[in-house]
Amino acid sequence: MDSKNKELKNLESKLQEPDIWNDMSKYNELNQKYNMLKKDTKEFTELKERINDNLELLNFSLEDDSLDISEIINEYDSLKMRLEEFETESLLDGEFDKENCYLEIHPGAGGTESCDWANMLLRMYTMFFDKFGLNYEIIDKLPGEEAGIKSVLIYIKGINAYGYLKSEIGVHRLVRISPFNANGKRQTSFAAVNVTPEFPDVSKNIEINDDDLRIDVYRSSGNGGQGVNTTDSAVRVTHIPTGIVVTCQNERSQIKNKETAIKVLKNKLYEKELEQREKNINSLKGTSNIDFGSQIRNYVLEPYTLVKDVRSGYETNNASKVLDGDIYGFINAYLRIKR
Repeated sequence: MDSKNKELKNLESKLQEPDIWNDMSKYNELNQKYNMLKKDTKEFTELKERINDNLELLNFSLEDDSLDISEIINEYDSLKMRLEEFETESLLDGEFDKENCYLEIHPGAGGTESCDWANMLLRMYTMFFDKFGLNYEIIDKLPGEEAGIKSVLIYIKGINAYGYLKSEIGVHRLVRISPFNANGKRQTSFAAVNVTPEFPDVSKNIEINDDDLRIDVYRSSGNGGQGVNTTDSAVRVTHIPTGIVVTCQNERSQIKNKETAIKVLKNKLYEKELEQREKNINSLKGTSNIDFGSQIRNYVLEPYTLVKDVRSGYETNNASKVLDGDIYGFINAYLRIKR
């Protein structure tokens, strides 16, 4: 908690700098971190006081059998759970753990089945974001031909966003009775999840030559209805020297979509630079093949229900709860084995 208090004072000092108002985006980002950190430190102090009060009452009860300790018993589970969460947060001390991040989902081989599985993962993560208080924005989403999605790129904002979500990097394997198979046979599907931190000051560190870019504009895809974007505002940016392609279609403005795509491209180029510099990309992004034997987690829905993480061994038979966004147990278990 000393490190959190030190960081809190550092953020408070930055927010009081006269020129902070010249960059409202930076101010809002620092202010959000400050408020969330202040909330955590306040909650920790209150939690510590509750524990001390309960210990004092428990000591009194040892001397006086007539004292009611039912309140202590009722509080035990909630106190234990929150203490575990604080302990997990203390494990997030990596260089980029506190940063916002980008999460990508790509289906593996398998056509419609894998596209549908990728969409199930998208639903799982967005439900987790909502429950965990992380803000997110879907930057680009490409629907499948029959069902599901071919790809999705999500921007996630919040303290420790990358620290928590780096546990999801890798291949996710699903076993179920196929809803697309008339014979009702079991089907195995794969999808890859990549998570990249939003590197600080990336715009200052990466310069892009306009001649190295190919920018294509096209009509945004959507589900139809009144909200469908009928203008050619979607943007695809290709960095010719590296072959990196970024698409963005979440805004109705072509200019805004281009700005977002360039921002993501710079982040990817900086990541590539780090890969070359450090030689060890596995600490930042997964590179596994999307097939048998490469998965980090198995989701079995038939003939029994079980979700098991290959790395930590953590498992639960409540698969429906996991697919509804309850993945904190897997995150917690992963962070502890990586310590």
